[in-house]
Amino acid sequence: MQGVPSIAAPAPRWVLHVDMDAFYASVEVREEPSLRGKPVVVGGSGPRSVVASASYEARRFGVRSAMPSVQARRLCPGIVFLPPNFALYNSYSHRLHEVLQGFTPLVEGIGLDEAFLDVTGSCSLFGPPEVIARSIRDRVGRDLGLPCAVGGGPNKLVSKLASKAAKPRWGETGDLAGEGIVVVEPRDVVSFLWPMPVRAIWGVGQAGAQRLESLGVNTVRQLAAVPVEVLMGALGRAGGRQLHELAWGRDDRPVVPERAPKSIGHEETYPRDVEDRAELERRLVAMADSVAGRLREHGMVARTVTLKLRYGDFSTLTRSHTFPAPQSTGPALWRSARALLAGLPLRGGARLLGVSASGLVPVSASPGEQLALDLAAAGEPGGAVAGRRRAQTAGPSPASTDARRPGTVAPPLPGAQRVGAWDEASRAMDDVRARFGNAAVQPAGVIEPRSPRARPGASRPYQGGGPP
Repeated sequence: MQGVPSIAAPAPRWVLHVDMDAFYASVEVREEPSLRGKPVVVGGSGPRSVVASASYEARRFGVRSAMPSVQARRLCPGIVFLPPNFALYNSYSHRLHEVLQGFTPLVEGIGLDEAFLDVTGSCSLFGPPEVIARSIRDRVGRDLGLPCAVGGGPNKLVSKLASKAAKPRWGETGDLAGEGIVVVEPRDVVSFLWPMPVRAIWGVGQAGAQRLESLGVNTVRQLAAVPVEVLMGALGRAGGRQLHELAWGRDDRPVVPERAPKSIGHEETYPRDVEDRAELERRLVAMADSVAGRLREHGMVARTVTLKLRYGDFSTLTRSHTFPAPQSTGPALWRSARALLAGLPLRGGARLLGVSASGLVPVSASPGEQLALDLAAAGEPGGAVAGRRRAQTAGPSPASTDARRPGTVAPPLPGAQRVGAWDEASRAMDDVRARFGNAAVQPAGVIEPRSPRARPGASRPYQGGGPP
């Protein structure tokens, strides 16, 4: 019709999913080339340990993530076990995100080794999604020296499944092969999804799959054919409607960049139950230091610290403490966690011990300058309350009463100092570790005490089984 301007159809949405191949194991091989071609597993080698990551050479023997290490060793007698080095993996993850940010600011990290990218607005600059995917894979290989798979499609669901389809796998000829890149056009979404098993769809866990199988649903094609009312009756109104949409390849979830963590934790499982309370307290030092370092890495401070203790019979206790003011230093987290541990019986020893920080807020939004007690009291539940600097000069107040003796005035805080002093020391430790590795500097509390007969230099730092 003359005189009526045409309206251009909106550009299709394009989402990419980047997934690193055997990330932890690949990083270890990258750092130590002599491991190339060998079956490598990252994880503990003890009777209670599990596989965190397995190289594709190990996967050829059936070794998989989350598999008990004992089983992995049976499947592959020549397997190489390496302890996790999360500081190293974090550094590679940061470099990965620097590469991805060069293609779009809309990057949503999922763990350390994968991310979604909305490249809808980037196509005019870098080319079609296939070209962007190829460029990303080439850049990651060149800048990080690591392999990755890239999937693309009109939404998160399709791009995630596409990256899985692009993953390397062992072929019938014994060669490791994979497309590396799979991009699904909008017109091909249904034909791509429908042959897949129903468990491939997000939200279909073991219980959901069993319910669907009772309806005769085993594939996504069969799921798409079930009336939405039947799905809502079997799986709930929200769950049934969502699965119906996903079965037809419809997923409108946005890519959300810079998603802040809700909690940060570190836990260890021990080969034998640990009954020595002093040993557990020493291990808490390393865990609290790790959690505090990651808090600072994210620019966060924590309101609450939680201790997790699991016994040999798998029964688990958790205890939490909320600070008077948010914290991000190892001493504050450790003192609080140690006091929580002191209130729990060991009854045969600890199978697992963990520390986590929650109630996270950006450091820029935390309260103003505060006091931190000396190491003997910093962050310790039941100790005197840490107040603002003005509380030390304004005399006694309700906030300065001794929590252990209601109605009495707390004595002056010996050795009280600004939180900033600990912050400065923590930042110095962060800088040293970033340059020389996590083992370059450690809290003194992780050093095992020497026996009187021990030779000088016989003490050694504790090497935990979890993140460093």
